[in-house]
Amino acid sequence: MTTPTTHAGIAQDLEAAFDRIRARLVDPDFLANKGLANEVGFFVFPYDAAREDEVRTRTAELLALSEAGRLPCRIVHRDLWEIFTRICEDHRILDRIPGLEARRGTPALLDRLHKIATPEAFVQAMDYEPHEPGRDVLLITGVGKVYPLVRAHSILENAQHVFENVPVVLFYPGRYDGTQLHLFNSISDGNYYRAFNLL
Repeated sequence: MTTPTTHAGIAQDLEAAFDRIRARLVDPDFLANKGLANEVGFFVFPYDAAREDEVRTRTAELLALSEAGRLPCRIVHRDLWEIFTRICEDHRILDRIPGLEARRGTPALLDRLHKIATPEAFVQAMDYEPHEPGRDVLLITGVGKVYPLVRAHSILENAQHVFENVPVVLFYPGRYDGTQLHLFNSISDGNYYRAFNLL
């Protein structure tokens, strides 16, 4: 297996990076959250946002392997943009967003959306039952699409007690240095110390 090269906490060789992800997904210790020194099994896969289309294609291939039973794990995929639109639909606001922005302005719209699409609401919408420790992996995508409505570190912080028994992998379009997230490699997206860099 080729080791993915990294620069400033970002995968440079996506083929090698996805090979590494697949290797982790067949590792019983990874699936069982073993060897984490009492930390939660949260992992960040940082990548160059300019290669989003390629990451989406490779992610779709990874999900197809899981659905076809060609991996020993079940990947539970959650796209944050899809969750955001569902939250807005549940509050009957999705179709009204353009009109609200036109009448009240972008700051007022964002304030309204922040009250509805809270990190807690996102995590509640991501949850599923039953979790199957040793088999399930939660894969989170869509971080860039929901910025600035919700921040990645807020999602991870609120997900800790909900998904403590299964590995969680956050696909992140930016840099993660082990303590801080940098969205699009330029925006400070908050501190988060409990995740491991998947690469």
